[in-house]
Amino acid sequence: MRRLYLVIALLLAVAALSWWLAARGGRGVPREESFSLNEVLGGTAAEGFARAEKPRRFAFPEDHGPHKGFRNEWWYFTGNLKTAKGRIFGYQLTFFSAALTPAAVQRESAWGSNEVIMAHFAVTDVDGRRFRFAERFSRAALGLAGAGGRPLSVKLEDWSLLETSRRPWGVRLAAADADMAIDLELSGLKPEVLNGEGGLSRKSATPGNASYYYSIPRLATSGTIRVGGESFRVKGLSWLDREWSTSALDRDQQGWDWFALHLDDGRDIMYYQLRKKDGSVDPFSSGTLVGAEGGSRHLKREEVRLEALSWWKSPKSGASYPSAWRMRIPAQGIDLEIAPRLADQELVTGFRYWEGAVAVRGSVGGSGYLEMTGYPAPSSRE
Repeated sequence: MRRLYLVIALLLAVAALSWWLAARGGRGVPREESFSLNEVLGGTAAEGFARAEKPRRFAFPEDHGPHKGFRNEWWYFTGNLKTAKGRIFGYQLTFFSAALTPAAVQRESAWGSNEVIMAHFAVTDVDGRRFRFAERFSRAALGLAGAGGRPLSVKLEDWSLLETSRRPWGVRLAAADADMAIDLELSGLKPEVLNGEGGLSRKSATPGNASYYYSIPRLATSGTIRVGGESFRVKGLSWLDREWSTSALDRDQQGWDWFALHLDDGRDIMYYQLRKKDGSVDPFSSGTLVGAEGGSRHLKREEVRLEALSWWKSPKSGASYPSAWRMRIPAQGIDLEIAPRLADQELVTGFRYWEGAVAVRGSVGGSGYLEMTGYPAPSSRE
């Protein structure tokens, strides 16, 4: 689930986008947080949209493409990359598709569309001690944005995802904004992994409050990153999260903490902790442990122990986020400390969240990405 959960994860993103565009009827970039998590995700799901209610049969590469009839869908890429001299970068490129109506509606205007695309792009320059991010969105009209085709293409203006191979699955990611850019080739080192109950990720006991969710946990990655006026050749590992749904968070759910970790012994961990308003951990928190050879097993809430070790206060929003975590999975001999590569990797976009590159130490080393949502600012409505 994602991220930001989101699940992670980012149901918030596409839902916020739908509400924002419906209210304003156009295209643009919100300059500051517009919605709280509970305003966007609370309440019942929209009528007429398909629901994730039971396990389904997945087929690849077809399921890498869009799924019409659902309200929300995203393609979520994150990664940790290095130069030959050891300079470290993190990146995030995420495309969200939000349907405004369950089915396409005939419109006279060339701008008419029942779908909007939003994207978030961020680069963490660890040695340069700087985090950059940008947000864009547009109606899927006039060639400005869209998702589909064979090979798969997802684009928002000049930000794009283009499928380059079917097995192993490969893509090219390209995005540029102001003083940052990426041009990366990704190729799967492990097959698709179904999260939850055979790909059905339940977020609460409410029927249909779930998503279809799979990951490609390891993608070999190479290409270029530009920060400021400098370009760097980089290599490393990326992670893809894919979800589609129509569900909303239950009213007592506040946010989530989502981890995607590449361990040096070849294993990978995805885990999301859903948090309730009273501070307790929701029993529907869960994850997936992927073996070095690609096999996987579901992680239940009671198998994973998470502890926030320290906190960081954002100078931009005033919100406080955990700045170090301990994750233990005793049955698997896993005991990890997870720390941000930079403290400030907070995105203040149409909604606010923290997402960034992390380092892993403990029983085994590694790297990964962490997303944290629903941490209120002093004047927040959350």
